[in-house]
Amino acid sequence: VQLQASGGGLVQPGASLRLSCEASGLSISSGSWAWFRRAQGKERDHVAALRKGGSSSYVDSVKGRFTITRDNAKNTVYLEMNSLRPEDTAVYYCAAATRYLITSSLWRESEYEYWGQGTQVTVSS
Repeated sequence: VQLQASGGGLVQPGASLRLSCEASGLSISSGSWAWFRRAQGKERDHVAALRKGGSSSYVDSVKGRFTITRDNAKNTVYLEMNSLRPEDTAVYYCAAATRYLITSSLWRESEYEYWGQGTQVTVSS
């Protein structure tokens, strides 16, 4: 199983980016998928998650700005990020769990068996 994250970059505040997480060896239509991020000097934190059946969850700081989606035909999970802020600057990681995670487990990194390599997002003027 491999997860290939891409789409990061340097943007100005208020701009948009779309991150992609292309999976091989694992179908994105099953299990649970998530994006985490690690800002410099901080621990990795959860951002958004998507479960089989389509339910999604977000950390409060990105609600209304970020959207997690998937394209089954491309076996890819996306994180659409709008109205980006400097505090969104971080390395973003996609993660996959082979089973459906209940809400209380959704943000536990240990529940995710597979991780992408990370893609840098920098929001700065």
